[in-house]
Amino acid sequence: MAEALASAAVSAPALAPSAPLPVKAVLPWALFVGLLMLVALYFVGAEQGATAVFSGEGVHEWVHDGRHLLGFPCH
Repeated sequence: MAEALASAAVSAPALAPSAPLPVKAVLPWALFVGLLMLVALYFVGAEQGATAVFSGEGVHEWVHDGRHLLGFPCH
């Protein structure tokens, strides 16, 4: 039994090295993710303050725990 497992492990084909990703393929996705992160940071860190876009307490309640987790004071 052990010999069968050892021979199976030895006879496994080697994986071919992967080609690097071109920058032109990655750049749009990196910009999109960066923009989403900035929007999320705005809503967690600044919304319901002096630069509030939405009135009321709705956004504050949705991101309240995230504010405390990231160290933003809110009350």
